[in-house]
Amino acid sequence: MKTISNKPFEEKQSIELAVGTFVITTLLFVLYIISNESPNVLLIAWPFAASAILVNLIMLVHLTDRFIHLPDYRKDIAFKILILLSNIPITFFYYLIVIK
Repeated sequence: MKTISNKPFEEKQSIELAVGTFVITTLLFVLYIISNESPNVLLIAWPFAASAILVNLIMLVHLTDRFIHLPDYRKDIAFKILILLSNIPITFFYYLIVIK
């Protein structure tokens, strides 16, 4: 007999990562706009964006693995995956503004 636990999935790093990268990306974007589109800000922003993509991708792979192997926690893990993936359209929107 399988015991079902009502205990939520206790992994918090993915939400912290998603919120942290969102806040830092937004601050860099605002700094770029306020500085009259200074290329010096881009020297900091592009390496950060590239590393944030890599780290978020690693976290996405980790959460996907947990989603597959922990069927009892799929709802919680799916919510964390959606929060992590929500950064993509926001970052793409910032990218479009910077390019124009």
